[in-house]
Amino acid sequence: MGHGCDTIAQLPLAQCYSITYLEVVAQLAPWIRGRLDRVGVALSALCLLHCVLGIVLVAGFGLGVGWLLDPVIHKIGLLLATLVAGVAIGIGAVRHRRRAPFVVAMTGLTFMGGALAVGHGYEEAVLTVIGVGLVAGGHILNLRHA
Repeated sequence: MGHGCDTIAQLPLAQCYSITYLEVVAQLAPWIRGRLDRVGVALSALCLLHCVLGIVLVAGFGLGVGWLLDPVIHKIGLLLATLVAGVAIGIGAVRHRRRAPFVVAMTGLTFMGGALAVGHGYEEAVLTVIGVGLVAGGHILNLRHA
């Protein structure tokens, strides 16, 4: 019975019948966080590549690739970045108790959110590049503090 309770009077009922899946989740958390941090860095790199290609193809070559600059892509990217950073950086912050990865990543997400508020163009690209760089930096700091 859970913690080896001989009688119910020794421990509260909830402790006698402990839930062991929490131990499994605690053991998997570092593995999940590490994977998500790597995914976060990769997503940041893809986002950076998307911004640079969009500027080069549209401004540099005059190609009208509307799908590349579609605002939906930016909204989905911010959603994915927020989810991945929230889980990975959140688990890391609880485990290693360092503020830097959290602060850096959340500042980056703020820049990315600000990029959605301005129209397409130079300002959006600058805010997004700063944001994804900071988010990637937060994930890298989180991996280093593992």
